Amino acid sequence: MAFADLLDALGGVGRFQLVYTALLLLPCSLLACHNFLQNFTAAVPRHHCQGPTNHTAAATNDSGAWLRATIPLDQLGAPEPCRRFMEPQWGLLNPNTSIHGAPTEGCKDGWVYDRSVFPSTIVMEWDLVCEARTLRDLAQSIYMAGVLVGAAVFGSLADRLGRKAPLVWSYLQLAVSGSATAYFSSFTAYCIFRFLMGMTFSGIILNSLSLVVEWMPTRGRTVAGVLLGFSFTLGQLILAGVAYLIRPWRWLQFAVSIPFLIFFLYSWWLPESSRWLLLHGKAQLAVQNLRKVATMNGRKEEGERLTQKVVNSYIQSEFTSVRSSNSVLDLFRTPAICKVTCCLMVVWFSNSMAYYGLAMDLQKFGLSIYVVQVLFAVIDIPAMLVATATMIYVGRRATVASFLILAGLMVIANVFVPEDMQTLRTAQAALGKGCLASSFICVYLFTGELYPTEIRQMGMGFASVNARLGGLVAPLITAVGEFSAVLPPVCFGATPILAGLAVCFLAETRDAPLVETIVAMERRVKEGLPRKEAREKKEDISLQQLGASPLIETI
Repeated sequence: MAFADLLDALGGVGRFQLVYTALLLLPCSLLACHNFLQNFTAAVPRHHCQGPTNHTAAATNDSGAWLRATIPLDQLGAPEPCRRFMEPQWGLLNPNTSIHGAPTEGCKDGWVYDRSVFPSTIVMEWDLVCEARTLRDLAQSIYMAGVLVGAAVFGSLADRLGRKAPLVWSYLQLAVSGSATAYFSSFTAYCIFRFLMGMTFSGIILNSLSLVVEWMPTRGRTVAGVLLGFSFTLGQLILAGVAYLIRPWRWLQFAVSIPFLIFFLYSWWLPESSRWLLLHGKAQLAVQNLRKVATMNGRKEEGERLTQKVVNSYIQSEFTSVRSSNSVLDLFRTPAICKVTCCLMVVWFSNSMAYYGLAMDLQKFGLSIYVVQVLFAVIDIPAMLVATATMIYVGRRATVASFLILAGLMVIANVFVPEDMQTLRTAQAALGKGCLASSFICVYLFTGELYPTEIRQMGMGFASVNARLGGLVAPLITAVGEFSAVLPPVCFGATPILAGLAVCFLAETRDAPLVETIVAMERRVKEGLPRKEAREKKEDISLQQLGASPLIETI
């Protein structure tokens, strides 16, 4: 807590923290656009087979009569999207005539698409329908694979090069790869650049969150974390508006990518985390950044009195306890840590899989995709407010478990709602998605409180990897829905319920002091720590931290 006290002495949550947080969260909101972009760029319009080329009238005339003679009808009376008659059935032009058993074939000459809502999508451009329909979901899985790889690559670079350098590079990479996605006319190139875009998601989110938290005093961190969740909600609303105004997929892709070039330019002004600089022996640059912060917060005199000796003595006790020899095996080394890790693996994987399973398949609800996108974004606001209140007054475990189980029940309940009741189906799915978004925000905090300090960052990274795996699997499960319509909602509903039950095996962390070491955590589990004692211990620690403040005494 020593560095947090230093920030309090230099203005606390001042002008610098507000501007810094805003400049970092703005790109995060537009980053949400890329997560859900394929809802619009890969939308599947109504389509049917192109007429035979040796029948020019049937091939060029899309009137209902000619269509009836060349395309069979499905069970709902709509033109079959993937079959056509081998020979035009002219007798069907008579409304009182029906023909059974006429031979059909696949769409050998291509498809005719309804362009009334979407002038162009990747589905239209590369005919990702019928036998090739799974390629659409594969493209989204490739994007999520990029997110997974980016978490490992940029997470490692952030520890070696600092938070700022990977963040600046991620902005540039997203601007370039996003624009390239809109430029090249190959589906293979599209998937490659989407993979590169997915990598930047992790680079931007992880480093933005680290910079916000490491420059924010303790009392402002909870609000900053909640604002990150709301920035994603804002991004989903922005996507609905931009996609409504810009319908061609290439221009839409370009419109949500080019702003990151602006973020790249102003990100050079953002100072590196002084925590990281001090930890890596760059005290002089850390002091320079701290003086700039003090000046911007109206504490110029306090900043001028800062020296490397004062800062080093101030944070020496905090950084001398940092271990650098931890490995991922420490997450399974002892029974208590192993139980926490295994439960959180289930929670993060299930939460992510169900979340993206619902949010990435909006066309199935039969309503305007733009309205559903707005509804799915707006529902997050009250859900996250409720989650924040229950975390504070009820507890983390009950909040996460309740939201996960409620989300799973909402998704499974939709299986029993008739297809023609689309409004009810959409409302239930929106509530489920809101619960999943809220549990996501809660489980970030809960995970950080469950792991001891010496392996907390590693535990958060490992949990994030499981979330990315869930996001990668979600489109594949959606693709299986082509063969079994019941399987996706059952999977997306059962896994959150299972995760909610797994949460019940975790310890409650509300009003409990953070554990510093694995040994201390094992001792707490074996001996137990009464709630009253935990509160008293937390108060004692806070008083001791406030009492020992070398910087305040020096100034």
